[in-house]
Amino acid sequence: MTFLNPFSKKKTKIKEKPKVIVDHREKNSLVISELIKLGFEIEFKQLPVADYLINNTAIERKTIPDFKSSIINKRIMQQLLELKQYPSQILILEGLETEDPYSGAIHENAFRGFLLSIILEYQIPIIFTLNEKDTAKYISVLAKKQPKKESAIRASKIMLSDKEQLQFILEGFPNIGPIAAKKLLKHFKTLKNIANAVEDELKEIIGKKAERLYKLINKRT
Repeated sequence: MTFLNPFSKKKTKIKEKPKVIVDHREKNSLVISELIKLGFEIEFKQLPVADYLINNTAIERKTIPDFKSSIINKRIMQQLLELKQYPSQILILEGLETEDPYSGAIHENAFRGFLLSIILEYQIPIIFTLNEKDTAKYISVLAKKQPKKESAIRASKIMLSDKEQLQFILEGFPNIGPIAAKKLLKHFKTLKNIANAVEDELKEIIGKKAERLYKLINKRT
């Protein structure tokens, strides 16, 4: 029989809890409670980029409806560029358990095309999860797979140039992507000139897309 010596000077090493840095806006997410159940220490910070940081991997978490909304209002473009400031990035799309990603305002092939664009052009991997619990489990596995190191990256919101801001405004209109926006700015030079252009002038530059743009610019409320 072995007896423990209460006077032994040998120190028992306390296992340190793995830590996840979380943006303060995620406080009400069920992912947090699931991570705590899995034994993680949570440190809340005001993160200018991403929702979760594990070492130098940035994770952007979106529910499927929020992701679709961010595609429509073009917000996702800047968020993806900001994520690229980190050596590793992951986009988590949450909610397969209750949401059909191929239904709703965005055509299913347009949705597929956007996912492929994120993977091929932005080179950001995408993970679909069932729910908050599933999301937490993916974060847990990632934390265990990565070597522990200090997060040295100081990411920040990307400030757009004047030209990029003008393009961003135009891309907020339906059917106006980056190519059409650049064509309009190259030809008309200013937003004022675009707003004052007649429909036929706009059609010469961007074709049928001009019809909806012209109607919205001249719509009375």
